[in-house]
Amino acid sequence: MGQKLKIAGWVAIGVVAGALSTVSVQTVARNAMAPLPLEELQQLSTVFGLIKSDYVEPVDEKKLITDAISGMVSSLDPHSTYFDKKSFKEFREGTAGKFVGVGIEITQEDGLVKVVSPIEGSPAFRAGVKTNDLITKIDDTAVKGLSLNEAVKRMRGEPATKVVLTIYRKDENRSFPVTIIREEIKQQSVRGKLVEPGYGWIRVSQFQERTVDDFVKKVNDIYKQDPKIKGLVLDLRNDPGGLLNAAVAISAAFLPENVTVVSTNGQTAESKQTLRAAALDYQGRAGADPLKTLPAALKKVALVVLVNEGSASASEIVAGALQDHQRATIMGSQTFGKGSVQTFRPLGPDTGLKITTSRYYTPSGKSIQAKGIVPDVMVDETEEGSPYAALRTREADLEKHLASGQGEEKKDQAHEKAREEALKRLEEESRKPVSERRAPEFGSEKDFQLAQAIKQLKGQAVMVSKTLTERKAEVKEE
Repeated sequence: MGQKLKIAGWVAIGVVAGALSTVSVQTVARNAMAPLPLEELQQLSTVFGLIKSDYVEPVDEKKLITDAISGMVSSLDPHSTYFDKKSFKEFREGTAGKFVGVGIEITQEDGLVKVVSPIEGSPAFRAGVKTNDLITKIDDTAVKGLSLNEAVKRMRGEPATKVVLTIYRKDENRSFPVTIIREEIKQQSVRGKLVEPGYGWIRVSQFQERTVDDFVKKVNDIYKQDPKIKGLVLDLRNDPGGLLNAAVAISAAFLPENVTVVSTNGQTAESKQTLRAAALDYQGRAGADPLKTLPAALKKVALVVLVNEGSASASEIVAGALQDHQRATIMGSQTFGKGSVQTFRPLGPDTGLKITTSRYYTPSGKSIQAKGIVPDVMVDETEEGSPYAALRTREADLEKHLASGQGEEKKDQAHEKAREEALKRLEEESRKPVSERRAPEFGSEKDFQLAQAIKQLKGQAVMVSKTLTERKAEVKEE
């Protein structure tokens, strides 16, 4: 991509932090170094020496240094991470969309591991693991106190090996074990179908290396079934993000050539970028543009984009670009709010640092960080509503989250009140006998939000949300 962002990839390891990071890569760190705080570095050296000489038993010097680096990086924000040899390898594997694990995307909540979404078709998905489930134990190890990386390592393993996850399901107020057999997960990031004559559905579950090619193939398949498509639904619900160039390409498929898709801004020169709907920006090299084989009608077809609290990072870039250019109607619930870019800096042949280097902005200049994309039309998950939406974790709920950088942000009192009401409903529900229930699969006949999206495309009345309201960005109080 020349001077543009060189994309490294999705931090995927079978389980992934709450919104997958939009990641750029810099192969060398900057040579320009700020003056070092010598007094503090001397204290660090003294502490290292005291631990080495005085601790009750011998310690591994390399582990001490590695833990010090991890602590320093993790204190910055929820998305900056130090990769040791194993997690570095897993980081690289993730961009290809295949890995050995249980198949869930995760974040942290109250020291526990929270499921953002099970990967469709994965062992966890088949075992009935649901969005918002809390993992309290991995085999016999309590999750409380583990870092996200440590929890990830315990859930990964060799193919055909067993792991037992203890799940706490809030809306049923119960804990139970789930036995999962690890396997290599090859996620198909694009699905789609003709919902009915004239109307198609394309789902992107995350942005991977093959996403653009798979998207082109699926769109062409739908147009072959019905060349007279009147409207499309682009489904980004629970899409936690991934490769930035794939997000730019999917946006470009619907937008006029060369319009701005996303811009980034940070301290360094390379963090100040503008990416446009141009092949050079999403391919990074000369060569055949896969989007050229798409039907010309795609640029004009009526479009609805479905999003929810699990839509994050790269998927927010797509939704924000299509919304700002008035190319699509955004429907669903407010997105996760991860509006930062992480740069990967190799520290050696098999270790590296993923560090937040910039915020990203929609074409109109809005920061999504800690706020997210607010839909044009709020639509509940079911006809009965989304009574527990206020309890779902978003970027603004994460400890040490980055502020939006666009002026003072005030605490959202309405959200706090909604959260209290949702907790009361949960308590009332817990007193009732609860049967097993699974939310309707995305794209199925019982998918209420998809049905409303099709109505929107037809110009029919849509059942607007009974429970969802815009959640304002929240300020971090120091």
